[in-house]
Amino acid sequence: MKQEEKKEIPYHIPVLLSEAIQLLEIKEDGVYVDVTFGGGGHSKEILKKLGSKGRLIAFDRDADAQKNKISDERFVLVHSSFKSIKQELAQIGVERINGLLADLGVSSHQFDKAVRGFSFRFDAELDMRMDGREKKSAKHIINQYQAKHLQEMFSQYGEVHNARTLAHAIVEERQKERIETIQQFLKLLKRYADKKDEKGYYAKVFQALRIEVNEELQQLKELLMQCNQVMENGGRLVVISYHSLEDKIVKNFINNGTFSNEPEKDIYGNITTKHFTAITKKPIEPAAEEIENNPRARSARMRVAKKD
Repeated sequence: MKQEEKKEIPYHIPVLLSEAIQLLEIKEDGVYVDVTFGGGGHSKEILKKLGSKGRLIAFDRDADAQKNKISDERFVLVHSSFKSIKQELAQIGVERINGLLADLGVSSHQFDKAVRGFSFRFDAELDMRMDGREKKSAKHIINQYQAKHLQEMFSQYGEVHNARTLAHAIVEERQKERIETIQQFLKLLKRYADKKDEKGYYAKVFQALRIEVNEELQQLKELLMQCNQVMENGGRLVVISYHSLEDKIVKNFINNGTFSNEPEKDIYGNITTKHFTAITKKPIEPAAEEIENNPRARSARMRVAKKD
């Protein structure tokens, strides 16, 4: 009897793929940027729409993503965070782009590779770094941050209802023994989780840690501010987010040019900060069929804007 062949797990299934490519309105000779390359799903579709004079620059700070580099003379993969987009583009001779795509969050590969420490489904070191070159890991945060800082992190980034209690419990526990692994951490979390939804509680705590480790919200803000500087007028900005914190940042930037609910105005009352116009009033969500085929798409929200 033949041994059953193992089914290859995809690196990452791109979310809202056809909708994102359509709304980018790709010009054959345009210059486009995919700031979250991952498994290359979105990038491959962008390349299909480009002509011989078109160009695609992709970014990914995860070294694992470099293994998925596409062999195409029109394509460049930059091993860097997208927070440095303007500088990195200048280094390869690109001053203006016609469109940018960002599929935020964690790739399926990162979630499913136990050693990366992103998921509470496995036991591994508390890591969660998207870029292994960075020094700050989840383990560092749990063992070094003061209770006040931990409380703020869990409250703001995870909306953890008992953030203060949890923060003080962590500080007390680590005085007995360093918290190094996911299972050690889960043993502590279990005492404070809602018994009716333990996994939901763990997910909020891990989300908060991941955002802090990778400075996700700060980097998103830096990316958006630089988009205004590198995007041609009429260029498209497409951003797919996976939680309300990201979505609010993108929404406010598109509507107001700031990260607050109000735009900035000069002494005459003229808005000085708004440089994009929303293409769709509401965020685009995956269809039921896509969510059924890829459950991780269920929280995705895509916003699209045009540079004025």
